[in-house]
Amino acid sequence: MSKKRVTLADVARLAGLSPTAASMILTGRPDTRLSAEAHARVHAAALELGYRPNLAARALRTDKTRTIAFISDVVATTRFANGLIRGTLEAADEAGHVVLVLETGGEPAREVQAIEAALDRQVDGFIFAAMRAREVFVPALPAATRVVMLNATSRHHPVCVLPDEFEAGGAAVRLLHDTGIRDGIALIGHNPAVEQGLFRSETVSRRLAGIRAELERLAIHFVAEESCWNWEAPHGYELVKGLLDRQTPLKALLCLNDRLAFGAYQALGEGGLRIPSDISVVSFDNDELAADLRPGLTTFALPHEQMGQEAVRLLLAENVEPGERLVPMAAVLRQSLWVAGKAD
Repeated sequence: MSKKRVTLADVARLAGLSPTAASMILTGRPDTRLSAEAHARVHAAALELGYRPNLAARALRTDKTRTIAFISDVVATTRFANGLIRGTLEAADEAGHVVLVLETGGEPAREVQAIEAALDRQVDGFIFAAMRAREVFVPALPAATRVVMLNATSRHHPVCVLPDEFEAGGAAVRLLHDTGIRDGIALIGHNPAVEQGLFRSETVSRRLAGIRAELERLAIHFVAEESCWNWEAPHGYELVKGLLDRQTPLKALLCLNDRLAFGAYQALGEGGLRIPSDISVVSFDNDELAADLRPGLTTFALPHEQMGQEAVRLLLAENVEPGERLVPMAAVLRQSLWVAGKAD
């Protein structure tokens, strides 16, 4: 015979209070006007009896299941973006919600299946996330469904959380300038003449726009701009090796992500150049490998955990204004940056 489920009435009876009073205490009502001793009795009774709220019954009463759907392309299965999930889970737990994580691989049919599965479970809202920031097509949802885009944008769902790429791009240029490097800087990963007419993601475009705006403000010019479409380590290696073979006068490399920087490290090492005494390297994203490189890589971190937390806050808040929420990308200063006046 199955064990009888402990009810709210059981907890109230043991605590010597009415079910209404016990309910107000267990649901965290701030205005119960009940004594601290009454609160302690109810929590002690719930713990002793092993009470668990009947969420299905609560959902019928409140029209809330306290469940959030987190639907992503490949966020859950890649180490580069798992901070998005970690931040979402932390914020949801603090708010007393659980997260239903569904991954689609970016396939439209699986996206529809994931949405249907979440709707069947009557989730309170959706967070749509992307591993690399981009515009995401979201299939039709019931009217009034709450949606927040995380590291993504949607034409039909205007509340979104993004990293502040424009500011980070400008800050990277200022960092080099302020440490005494004003010339001999090569950009690794993009050349506007080579890539004219080609579309990169909106956030990548903002990173580049921030870089170029600060270059203009400080009257700095790149000594070289090296283009590759896929920002992976082998391409970073080939681009920097080419610069060294051409004997380009280099003082610093501004790599558009950490994987390019990893390849740059290999090329510089093969060329007998030391980081940072011969050439400084600054990058973006703060992938796990950035701290493992020797010397450690100075980079601007994608604030994935903070972004996940902000997405939950927006999803659960009332009267949220549409638009972007930009989360700052902090500089993570390591040993790959040469500083004027500092001994090697």
